[in-house]
Amino acid sequence: MAMFHRDDEGSSKDIETVIGASVKVEGSFVGAGDIIVEGHVAGTLKTNKNLRVGPRAVLKADVEGGNIVVAGEIRGQVKCAGKIELLPTAKIYGDIDTQTISVEHGAVLHGKVTMAGQPMVEPAPSGKEKNARS
Repeated sequence: MAMFHRDDEGSSKDIETVIGASVKVEGSFVGAGDIIVEGHVAGTLKTNKNLRVGPRAVLKADVEGGNIVVAGEIRGQVKCAGKIELLPTAKIYGDIDTQTISVEHGAVLHGKVTMAGQPMVEPAPSGKEKNARS
């Protein structure tokens, strides 16, 4: 099974850092390669490559990555240069800025999504709301 994307045929040789399930990191964590988080991170986490947040991971951090796959929990702002995937067990409490987003059934997202540098368009008021304002 691919580590970062279902269609990838890459190997674990591309993974630079693994934050294990029993590891807690506090502060600024910056990497230049692929990162897998299975543990706890508080502060900031940045990579220009791939980031995978495992199903038991908890990040109370602002996060930046090239492509991001989330199966765990993130409490903070998320900036993704490419595609972010929210798997069914994902929980994000914060805003997301990305080029592309994929949200699977069961994922939880409490925040605003901005895609390709443009904020999401607010839906037009319904007829009932227009009449209520008159």
